[in-house]
Parts: sequence; structure tokens; C-alpha cells
Amino acid sequence: MKGYPFSIQLPIQWGDMDALGHVNNAVFFRWFESVRVAIGHKAGLLSTPPGETGPIVAHTSCDYRKALHYPGEVTVGARVRRVGTTSIEMEYAISRTGAPNELVATGRSIVVLVKYATGEKVPVPTPLRVALLYYHQQ
Repeated sequence: MKGYPFSIQLPIQWGDMDALGHVNNAVFFRWFESVRVAIGHKAGLLSTPPGETGPIVAHTSCDYRKALHYPGEVTVGARVRRVGTTSIEMEYAISRTGAPNELVATGRSIVVLVKYATGEKVPVPTPLRVALLYYHQQ
């Protein structure tokens, strides 16, 4: 997906639809989460089992452009917009797989690194910063 250096493909599930027959708005946030988690694993942001520090979503938003319906598949693209002192801002785009120029939604999130026991913000470590900037839009 042009402008988004990382992407995944996901099927539209029957259960993704709502009573009005289109993909429910909440599903788009799950798709954003799926691509964010995939980047997090690749960059070393997430560890299994979870460590003492890690990301917490501070903000997320979605702009819907077109309705989606079952069956089908979507491509979810992501890019790191900014790595701050304690936060990471990401942007997302969703298109129907095979139609990358037809955006159905765009979104944004900010995650903050925190010490889980206290909720205290912690700085983004340099190795993680470097790994995340690999997914920055060029």
C-alpha cells in the first residue's frame, strides 16, 4: 500500500457485520490494532510474556469513507508518523485487497510507553526508536 511501509491482509468475517448489513465501525479499530500489534512484534515493542513496561493506547480515531460487506478481504497499512519522548504516533489506511487506491478508512493512534505497576510514562528506548523509524513514511 503506497505510503504505508507495513501492511497485512485480513478477511472480512461474517460476524464483522452489524444489523444494517455492513462491517461495524468497531471492527476497523480491531484491524488497526492487528496491524499495530504486528509492527510492535517486529520492532520489539511487545514482549511475550509482557514485561514491566509497555504500550498503552492514549488516543485512537477513524475516518470512514466507504462501507464494507462480507465476503471480502482488506489490506490494512500502517506507518509510524512520529516517535516522541514517551509516545508513538501511527497512521493507518484500509482498502479492499486488490484495490489499494480505494481507501475505505483512515485512522490514527498514539500509544504511550508506561511502567505497568505505576502507570508512569517511560522514555522510548533508542533501539526501539530506531526499529520503529524503519516504518516511518519516507
